[in-house]
Amino acid sequence: MIIDCHGHFTTAPPALGEWRDRQIAALDALSSPSAAPDPAGPRIGDDELRESIEGNQLRLMDERGIDVTVFSPRASFMAHHIGDFTASSRWAEICNDLCHRVSRLYPERFVPAAMLPQSPGVDPATCLPELTRAVEELGAVAVNLNPDPSGGHWTAPPLTDRSWYPVYEKLAEYDIPAMVHVSTSCNPAFHTTGAHYLNADTTAFMQLLQGDLFADFPTLRLVIPHGGGAAPYHWGRFQGLAMALDKPPLEEHLMNNVFFDTCVYHQPGIDLLLDVVPTRNVLFASEMIGAVRSIDPKTGHHFDDTRRYIEAAGMSDADLTAVQERNARAVYPRLDALLTQQGR
Repeated sequence: MIIDCHGHFTTAPPALGEWRDRQIAALDALSSPSAAPDPAGPRIGDDELRESIEGNQLRLMDERGIDVTVFSPRASFMAHHIGDFTASSRWAEICNDLCHRVSRLYPERFVPAAMLPQSPGVDPATCLPELTRAVEELGAVAVNLNPDPSGGHWTAPPLTDRSWYPVYEKLAEYDIPAMVHVSTSCNPAFHTTGAHYLNADTTAFMQLLQGDLFADFPTLRLVIPHGGGAAPYHWGRFQGLAMALDKPPLEEHLMNNVFFDTCVYHQPGIDLLLDVVPTRNVLFASEMIGAVRSIDPKTGHHFDDTRRYIEAAGMSDADLTAVQERNARAVYPRLDALLTQQGR
């Protein structure tokens, strides 16, 4: 089995974006009440969902031999910097509901993960009701946690700050991981997917290195996407910084709790990731139809067809199986339980 731990609903029907546009327009104090969207949310039928999935993610999964995708709302759509907590909360509910519906339409192919209703300067504990609903009612096996709700201005405290602890406590209670994933950058100095995403991955790793979060939460699991940003490439730097900060070696300090995915879009990058990072800490992922949708002219294949890189990396059969399936089942226990229930 091949499990893709990093999928987003980037192809949602247009009605979703139209509803969001009306919500944003209604935030203007001078807007007319008629500008507000339907409080019940966008009207999207099952046939529209099928059309948005079958010609896109599902088609590519079939072509690439991917069995299951952990499916969450579109990362750039989270946009926590827009509006207040009330706006973010309703938006998160709508997006999470759609991913849940996709998982119900294709129960053996998609498993939901949830976005949280974060908002700049707002206590992260306000996310707990939606986190609870997502797990208990929607069957979410993970959440996306934005370390920078300000959208590229980094006004939030580091991930090791105690203000995040209520969220970690709930994650530990449910035994689900969080993918540390930022959203749209509203800072023109940081391109959203080319700079902000990768900066955030690297920043999150360094924040965790500086702190002692996992002493307080020994079972907490965090997935840093996009191959861990710059972390694998600068592993020696981080090892040296751990020594300078009087921290244990990275393998002891972080790597029982931190995992990287394989959303790295060329062979040398994947080879480096697999050579530097312990195999048990690497999870297969593609983030297909995401930031990079074009075809590599050197190979004739899509950049985000990461299975090709993994299988060309020269791993043993046991390590390949670990990266493509076993590691995800260990990091996402609720996913493993669901697959086991399905007889897989």
